Amino acid sequence: MEGSRPATPEAPPENLWSSILDSVSSSRSIPSKQVLLLGPSSSGKSVLASALLQKPVSEESKDETRSDFALGYDWADIRDDGDEDTLARLSVYTVPSDAIAYTTLIPHFLPPRASLPHTLVMIVLDWTRPWTFVDDLQTWLKWVEIWAKGDGSRDLDIVREENHERLQYHLQHYTEPSVDAVPATSNISSNTVLPLGPGTLTHNSAGVPIIVVCTKSDLIDEENDLVGASSSGMGGMVKGKGGEWEERTDGVMQVLRTICLKYGASLFYTTQQPNTLQVLRQYALHLLFIPPAPSLMASGSEGPAPLRNPFIFHHKPNTLDRDRIVVPAGWDSWGKISVLREGFEAKVWGEGWEADLDADVLESEDHSGAKKMYKMLVPDQGAKPPPLPPFNAPMAEQAFLAKHYDENAKKPDRDPRGAFRNPTDTAAAGIVGPLGSSSFNLPNVERALSEMEAGMGMASSLNASTTADGARRLPQRAPTGANVTTHVGRPPSSPTIGTSPSSTGGQTQHEVLQNFFQSLLSSRDRSGAGTTAKSTSPKTNGNTSGTEDTS
Repeated sequence: MEGSRPATPEAPPENLWSSILDSVSSSRSIPSKQVLLLGPSSSGKSVLASALLQKPVSEESKDETRSDFALGYDWADIRDDGDEDTLARLSVYTVPSDAIAYTTLIPHFLPPRASLPHTLVMIVLDWTRPWTFVDDLQTWLKWVEIWAKGDGSRDLDIVREENHERLQYHLQHYTEPSVDAVPATSNISSNTVLPLGPGTLTHNSAGVPIIVVCTKSDLIDEENDLVGASSSGMGGMVKGKGGEWEERTDGVMQVLRTICLKYGASLFYTTQQPNTLQVLRQYALHLLFIPPAPSLMASGSEGPAPLRNPFIFHHKPNTLDRDRIVVPAGWDSWGKISVLREGFEAKVWGEGWEADLDADVLESEDHSGAKKMYKMLVPDQGAKPPPLPPFNAPMAEQAFLAKHYDENAKKPDRDPRGAFRNPTDTAAAGIVGPLGSSSFNLPNVERALSEMEAGMGMASSLNASTTADGARRLPQRAPTGANVTTHVGRPPSSPTIGTSPSSTGGQTQHEVLQNFFQSLLSSRDRSGAGTTAKSTSPKTNGNTSGTEDTS
């Protein structure tokens, strides 16, 4: 019995619940798709993002003076027609401009190795500034090539090759939608594959799905006699809406289609109307869910059935309605482009584009590229910065001071001290330097000296009258009183100070002022001594009176 007993029971698998949850999540995982919106500011990117996510446009997005984020982000779930199952999660990234401070942030959020097969690039052009189309396209398409290269690792190269094969397979098997219901796999399963036409997918080696969107296309045919006066900002591109106007706008579309053909990109014109935005959204989802290219199998073996795109694009191409152009990738060719307007050579424009990419020059007279040809088609009517004022070379500081010093030295009235100088003094002082002695010849000082001298004369007369009255009261003490009177009533001895320099007896102004203040101090001392004598005289008179009363 014991020998028939089984050995120790088998151990349960580790992380049982984790394996169950992983299997369920993998079977019901929601794929993630990204749309990268590139374009200048105020070009309508916020409206496109709201249309792709089917969200209302916020009031802040409508304000043209708003501040954009360094990298805008929003997302929404993509559901099927019955609104029952979630097919994917769509994320929209918005870049405000082509500044390097903004574009360097994108690889951190969209690394090419992981996001390249699930990312769609949408380049936005603004029809209010048509003269910038070629420049903006060259800037952004160059950046897309650099972003797709990444770090150049071997794994990334494999992803790039698979992505390029998928886009090429999509272009080669494109079929124009028809009224009759045609199975989606009818043309894909066909073994007849036509090669790509000339000028098709010569660039975009990573196979990134690209849509070029020209917004505000309803402003192309705005009713105005002169386009430069309209609110669309077309400038002086053409006059009116005649044949020349249509030729130029058709020429712009031909140039854009030629460039898009080289990158395997599509071209759409949109307005604020919801129907144009809805068509763009349907095509964007169609490109995001392009199935991978079937692998090559050995002869005689049947490969797996190709995957079906859950978002079929049913709209036909449209190159006639100027405000709702629809040119899907894989439909266009040089022949169709040339039919639109005679005289346009797609090959020449393609070679000009290649010359611009190789030379990478901006302003060169001897360089004939797509940029130069496009400027002849659409002159630049953008706002120009005001011209700088002519350069003014200032004079050296020392030369400026020496020049004005010589000029002012010849004008005696430039010296501010002349108002205080005595007119009889002919001594001239320099413009700079210490004050001369003549600067002390101030009329205020002379007037003060005269007034003080007159005041001292009145004080002497008053003292003389007081002394005479005292002498009549005390006749017997006349000698003594006379001595006191002489001491008190004598005017202070001071030098004679005149009102002109001639009264100083040859003295300078400094000596006159010094003698004046010394006389004031001496008169104050003598006035104090006289006051002391007056205070002692009543006592002497009292003693005399007592003697007389005694006798």
